[in-house]
Amino acid sequence: MDLFVVTLASLLAGFVDSIVGGGGLILMPALFATFPGAAPATLFGTNKGASVWGTGLATWQYSRRVTLPWRALAPAALAALLASLAGAWLVTQLSPHYLRKALPVLLVLLLAYTLAKKDLGRDHAPRYSGRAEAWVLCAIGAGIGFYDGFFGPGTGSFFVFLLVRVAGYDFLHASASAKLLNTASNLAALLLFSLTGHVWWHFVLAMALANMAGSLAGTHLALKHGTGFVRIGFLVVVSALILKTGWDAFLR
Repeated sequence: MDLFVVTLASLLAGFVDSIVGGGGLILMPALFATFPGAAPATLFGTNKGASVWGTGLATWQYSRRVTLPWRALAPAALAALLASLAGAWLVTQLSPHYLRKALPVLLVLLLAYTLAKKDLGRDHAPRYSGRAEAWVLCAIGAGIGFYDGFFGPGTGSFFVFLLVRVAGYDFLHASASAKLLNTASNLAALLLFSLTGHVWWHFVLAMALANMAGSLAGTHLALKHGTGFVRIGFLVVVSALILKTGWDAFLR
């Protein structure tokens, strides 16, 4: 029964994550509720072991239908991976507790800005090209990759927002690009958790397959309905993140 519950949660998480990120909102609470006595690091590692396959598959699916700036994204993905490793190391030295109360405030500002700018992310009009685009994407990859390794909640949404606001992408191209960056940061975290023995591989196989199935379905919908659909998904996920992180920070 435990395997069924977390596998179903992984399916739903893969679906949500492939559209605009935020799959951790579903999978992590399910893991903590199903295994309340487990070490948090083990549950985080198991989550990464499943979700990295879904984000990787989503990246491949998007790349077949959406033109991605690979020359800029490849170094940005490497920057996200290395920065995530640095963030994961730092969390062993410092507590990210102070971020808990700041995160819902940042998310509210992000949501308010997106709602106020009704045309934000509707048109794909990259502001940079060549080396300039590579540097901008590397900065985004490194900054949010570090955050993912150090703390994590909302990583996919932050990637999408910055790619839209800073790089000038529409929501569909931003979501597609964010998948590669998020896959890289997830790989870094998975590597760290694996080396420290904090992954339940006997659960990961079924969860990964379910996550990939959900990812296929979510990517199909995003590609079919386009940037307007992804923008709505972004607003829904950020709103849910505000409720979840606000509850954790101020009410729990």
